[in-house]
Amino acid sequence: MSARTQRDRVNLYRSVRAVTGASGNGPIDWAAVAEAAKSATEPGSIELSAEERTGYATDVRDARARVREASGVSFDVPDTVEIQNRHHWIDANITTFKRVMEPIEEHGQTVLPGVSRVVNTGTMSFMLALLGNNVLGQYDPLLLADGKGDDHALYFVHPNIKRIAGKLDVDFDRFRRWIAFHEVTHAAEFGAAPWLSGHLESRMESGIEALAHGQVDREAFRELDAVMTSVEGYAELLMDEAFDDEYEDLRRKIEARRKGMNPLSKLVRRMLGLGMKRRQYERGKEFFEYVVSVEGVETATRVWDGPENLPSDDELDHPEQWLARIK
Repeated sequence: MSARTQRDRVNLYRSVRAVTGASGNGPIDWAAVAEAAKSATEPGSIELSAEERTGYATDVRDARARVREASGVSFDVPDTVEIQNRHHWIDANITTFKRVMEPIEEHGQTVLPGVSRVVNTGTMSFMLALLGNNVLGQYDPLLLADGKGDDHALYFVHPNIKRIAGKLDVDFDRFRRWIAFHEVTHAAEFGAAPWLSGHLESRMESGIEALAHGQVDREAFRELDAVMTSVEGYAELLMDEAFDDEYEDLRRKIEARRKGMNPLSKLVRRMLGLGMKRRQYERGKEFFEYVVSVEGVETATRVWDGPENLPSDDELDHPEQWLARIK
């Protein structure tokens, strides 16, 4: 047995042991989630060369300047910019998942709580481990955080960026820069719209509170999807305007890799909502491409003037109706 195989088996054992040993009074044992997710995930190295460290800093700085110029929006990047390994990312996002799930933990009722706790803990561990192995970068607006003075954060999961660049056979520096530009566009959106975090939180809270009481607030989730479609679509618009050169080859290779996944991987992606995220990119991009072709970038940026200017679900498919409404 190779050392790698033996290590994988030990890690799997630790992960399963953490899940089956889930304890406490709530429906999810978050300490067990963290242990299990990290046991199932190699952390990866964040030993950066001086050139790589400078590269990340330069990419973020250049992205801020060019996105400011392209959008006409004055914003800054978060004070917290971290180069993470996979375990760092899992730790940072467990805090977010725990905040989001709190209403369900408080109000949700279940039979056989011990069994349910193990199942819930295992599910959350699996999700975080899978995401931790694949997330490249993240702009974290710290939704539902208690301390409203807390700064937002920007994360780069270096071992994933390194691995995926190799698998796609693309230049690492260019790939890293592309990711930095994309995440900084999200900083521009939240900088242009100080109200955006609160608006997203209110929609999330409505939807999750309903779920906690065994109901589905379809309108809240529809609005949340429309907001995220606008966020992703506008980010694509700014990327087209701000990035150094054409990057269709990068998008095409990532899409080809996604389509080449085995059926189980595709099923898992759908379960985690990653297919929906791809749809949000495409639908939002089509909306903003139309708006810009007719009225220009300045009009597109009016989306962030206030929540009343956000396109509705129907307007995303009929941007001419949105234009007529805001004029």
